[in-house]
Amino acid sequence: MSFITSKNNVGQCMSLIQSLKARDPDAFSHVFETHADKIYRLALRILHDEQQADGVVQNTFLKLIEHIESFEERANLSTWLYRVAYNECMQRIRRAKPEINIDENLMPTHFIDWDTIPDAVFSSQETQAQIQRAIETLPHTLKTVFILRDIEELSTAQTAQILGISESAVKVRLHRARLMLRERLATYFEDYV
Repeated sequence: MSFITSKNNVGQCMSLIQSLKARDPDAFSHVFETHADKIYRLALRILHDEQQADGVVQNTFLKLIEHIESFEERANLSTWLYRVAYNECMQRIRRAKPEINIDENLMPTHFIDWDTIPDAVFSSQETQAQIQRAIETLPHTLKTVFILRDIEELSTAQTAQILGISESAVKVRLHRARLMLRERLATYFEDYV
């Protein structure tokens, strides 16, 4: 059976869900091949551990197998998988260390006009490494929204559904993340202004 999923073809998506509920191995293979790499990337960005990220992928698809009967067909399967993976990452983080409460209301004070920075600077390996380090310093709630929206390019609605927060909360967190990144990278980019 061919499983071609498309945003415009609800019938094929419904057929895929029905095949998953019927325990069709081809359907599970298709879903795994389509989503495993994306889930792995998300988990790796959150957990920074390849073995842990592999575990998240494995547990996400085990939960799909275990809970497919209760899956509501009006829901988006990829969003559901991201949500399961995100929750699995959070459980692993909570088990690893206690929650640290960081004040996310701190607003940046140092800004750089990024329009004056040459494109070649942004594309250099050194700059990309600086940006990645800055992303890693974001508070967890801001970093996750930034990863889902700006790196994985999910919609605001999908991100809200995955994180279990409102769309307006996603927008606020994304705005804060971007502001904090701008401030944390300001010193690095000062030489180029």
